[in-house]
Amino acid sequence: MSDTSAALGTTFFADGLKDLFPHFSLSGVPKSVMYRSLDPEKTIATLKTLANRIEERFPGASLCGVCRELLQIAEETRGRVAWISRGHAWIRASVVAVIGIAIYLGWYVIRRIKFHTDGMSLEELEAGTNGLVLLGAALFFLITLESRIKRLRILQSLHELRALSHVIDMHQLTKDPSQIVAKPGHRTPSSPQRTLTPFQLTRYLDYCSEMLSLVGKLAALYAQSTSDGVVLQSVNDIETLTNGISRKIWQKIMILDDDLAQPEKGDVLGYSGADEPAELRDMETGEPAPKSVTRRPLTEP
Repeated sequence: MSDTSAALGTTFFADGLKDLFPHFSLSGVPKSVMYRSLDPEKTIATLKTLANRIEERFPGASLCGVCRELLQIAEETRGRVAWISRGHAWIRASVVAVIGIAIYLGWYVIRRIKFHTDGMSLEELEAGTNGLVLLGAALFFLITLESRIKRLRILQSLHELRALSHVIDMHQLTKDPSQIVAKPGHRTPSSPQRTLTPFQLTRYLDYCSEMLSLVGKLAALYAQSTSDGVVLQSVNDIETLTNGISRKIWQKIMILDDDLAQPEKGDVLGYSGADEPAELRDMETGEPAPKSVTRRPLTEP
């Protein structure tokens, strides 16, 4: 009885919190914040589902291998983003130690310098100024060491994503819908094999577009973990690249879509005029009313 009472009390308490604070979840994270940043776990889950879809639709296709490689990069990205987001005490301790040693050596040298009572010469003043400039540059180098290490690691990862985008582009390069829509012409010995049906080709191109979109999302994970200008520019370049390739792919999909939506001669919507519902017939002549051609669905859940 006590366990049941405790469970009921917890339920009422949770409902009361939802009523008082509708914008907060029980986990303590505001619901609105959950949708303000990309979640690496959900991106990985989406890639796993996409890889399974490709394998089920095109068993043994190399595109599935590319998606599996992208999935592996996504799992590596999760660890890299976590590494970049946190501070690293060993780097900061090393920088502090080097700066401390430099200050001690400078103090030791200054103690050994004998200053002239009649002032410093021009050469000595110039040498001192150059030393201060070099010291400032060295301090700047050490203070920004951690951010530059993180930037280098991010740029290396973004280079992988950029290369993978071009690999995906190569897979859709020879998938030309005009060879399916138009009458087949004379093939040459070097002509690529075209074994996909229009529906299969549409699915293949759509998978390529989804993979490119996910490449951009993986790049955006790095952008939300740092404010480095060089990194943000590189992420924008990758998104521009993937969007440009996706536009080319969707132009091909629209060509296929328009071809599949063309009605057969004498059969506009799949039934003859005799089968026309009464509400679709012309009120005056009784003839079948003109019908708009509906687009066939080419997508899957």
